[in-house]
Amino acid sequence: MPTTRTADFEHAIHTANIWLKAVAEALETEDRHFANRALRTWLHMLRDRLTIDAAAHFAAQLPELLRGVYYDGWDPSNVPVKYDREAFVSRFVHEAKVTAEEVPGIVSAVTSAVRQHFSPGQLETALQQLPHDVRTLLVPAH
Repeated sequence: MPTTRTADFEHAIHTANIWLKAVAEALETEDRHFANRALRTWLHMLRDRLTIDAAAHFAAQLPELLRGVYYDGWDPSNVPVKYDREAFVSRFVHEAKVTAEEVPGIVSAVTSAVRQHFSPGQLETALQQLPHDVRTLLVPAH
């Protein structure tokens, strides 16, 4: 039976840490636990709003460990979950353990960090499936 090389795990951890560092920097925090919570919640909120095909295409862009986070707890028989901006904020508050006032800044910062690591246009393709009021929360107009 083949054994898994330590280098494979180290690479997966290293790549996930690069993404987590980008999220922490976008959030202007050194609290990696908070950055992880924000990223996990952001990933789950997007995943649950997408169709199964779109969710799978999005996941293909994620590094291996974050793909596991993304799919953790996913029930494809219940997607896409229809929610508006208010429901998005409410669920984000609950899962990320933040205040409603913090949500717009957090989700736009996470979106910005994730965008750095995606192929051009891939994130926008996923975001286009969101209702306008939710999309403008994740990607505010400048």
